[in-house]
Amino acid sequence: MSSGAAARWVDAVVVAVSDVATGVRRIELGGPPAGRAAPGSHVDVRVHTPAGEDVRSYSVVESGGADGRVVVSVLHTRTSRGGSRFMHALRPGDGVRVTQPLQNFPLSVGSARHVLLAGGIGITALVEAARVLRLLGADYRFVYVGRTRDRMAYLAELEALHGDRMRVHVDDEGSPLDVDALVGDIADEDLGRRTELSMCGPIRLMEAVRRSWSDRELPSYNLRFETFGSSGWFEAEDFVVRVPELGIETRVGADSTLLDALITAGADVMFDCRKGECGLCVLAVTEVQGTIDHRDVFLSTAQRERGDRICACVSRVAGVGGEGVLVLGPP
Repeated sequence: MSSGAAARWVDAVVVAVSDVATGVRRIELGGPPAGRAAPGSHVDVRVHTPAGEDVRSYSVVESGGADGRVVVSVLHTRTSRGGSRFMHALRPGDGVRVTQPLQNFPLSVGSARHVLLAGGIGITALVEAARVLRLLGADYRFVYVGRTRDRMAYLAELEALHGDRMRVHVDDEGSPLDVDALVGDIADEDLGRRTELSMCGPIRLMEAVRRSWSDRELPSYNLRFETFGSSGWFEAEDFVVRVPELGIETRVGADSTLLDALITAGADVMFDCRKGECGLCVLAVTEVQGTIDHRDVFLSTAQRERGDRICACVSRVAGVGGEGVLVLGPP
């Protein structure tokens, strides 16, 4: 089933589009139910890709109004499987099918202190949370990390709104984020064990935070995250997947996913989130030629190191110039 299988789908219309950073398109949709979406909400959108119709999830950056408008912002990526290309091609007046806002990254407003950490396009998942924390007068810090300022969506607006609560780290300006220092500061503070860190960004950033958080024995329930499956440790490349028990051998293209390739080849694979979070699509690995590029946040570090499991929705094989082979077996 897809992530929006139980959601209520509605017809929406594109109201306005604009560029809010290099490669990032702001898309305003009219049609979902009226009212403001809760912080951390997303909408699922039916997109048309070269492989056919599919579903993509996009964080709600803004919402509200009598006509139920929602705003999403989409990064156009080189490794897009067609979703970002479809979204960037939308123009005012175009119709799309979307869900009402869905919630799986809620803001826990009762925490003593909040740290919001956004990397790149992950900012879209945290804009509304920061706005609400500011309105509530909460104790919070907002950390925004990017490679270059021109690719950091909403940066000027957020700096103006959040003032000295905002911390900006830009790689090409020589101010990259020191993850250990950030987590160490939290651990050393009086409210360290009562501080909630919410993050969304590339898998490398989130893995570094998770390791540092665990090393300092901070409560795991205070570390919350939203993911997107386009980031990995390697550039996406072709590889072959084999399932001997099913007589399946097929190629997974750089612009496809292991999950989609298996389904197209006739395999019946359970899945839900398509973001590497839920674990429903975890499959047993019996052999691999190349390196498993774990892009999920479900498997533990120990499970990844064993190399006998893979999240089919986001993870893949890489590191061998498109000659990788993955052999799957029974659980």
